Amino acid sequence: MKILLTNDDGIDSKGLWAMARALNKNFEVAIVAPARQQSGMAHAFTVWKKIEYWRVENEIEAWAIDGTPTDCVKFYLEEIAKNEKISAVISGINDGANLATDVLYSGTVGGALEGFLHDIPVLAVSLVKNSTLTFDEVAEISAKYFAEKMQGGEIFFDNLNFPKKFRAGKPEFKSARLGKRDYKNAFICTTENGKNFFEIRGEVYDIDKSEGTDIFAVQNGFISVTPLHFDVVHHEKI
Repeated sequence: MKILLTNDDGIDSKGLWAMARALNKNFEVAIVAPARQQSGMAHAFTVWKKIEYWRVENEIEAWAIDGTPTDCVKFYLEEIAKNEKISAVISGINDGANLATDVLYSGTVGGALEGFLHDIPVLAVSLVKNSTLTFDEVAEISAKYFAEKMQGGEIFFDNLNFPKKFRAGKPEFKSARLGKRDYKNAFICTTENGKNFFEIRGEVYDIDKSEGTDIFAVQNGFISVTPLHFDVVHHEKI
């Protein structure tokens, strides 16, 4: 069984390689990741532009692509491995949470989504900032979760978020819906040499972090599991 691993933090991300090491114990692993940071790229896809790619020297098959996470997964599945069977795509481990409505902006989730659109199981994995957990710990737990989930034989799209510390000192998973998240003071505006610029940063402002949401689960020491889908149709309005 061959697993494709990607992310949005870039080919040199510690979380990416921690996940690769954990998965490589029981699966054949290939890596295809952006050459540089691509956070916030969602499901963006590069068109009308040449994209450089190259093989990375490592005992695990690895490719760096100067594009988005979606570019990475799409190119690998449809070109590099077009004659191979890829059993699943895992995106992460992201350095920072991908909770609530942030999944709409997340390059981590976007990379996983591309795999899901190819009708294969996918997993997006993120670790909140300043966690007491290490990438290696998260990778081992995620790899075990993934192996068990694959035994069901279903196509799934699960978004996992790990907390700062476990509520009971051990990993506990909790199914959760998406919360709603925004940011205060999101824009920093400056003027340089007569030109106007803005940066997006901001402080997290959770509009909905009630019980049952992924935010609530992670804040209370659980690993949140949110099943996602690409269907955004409001079916009741049809």
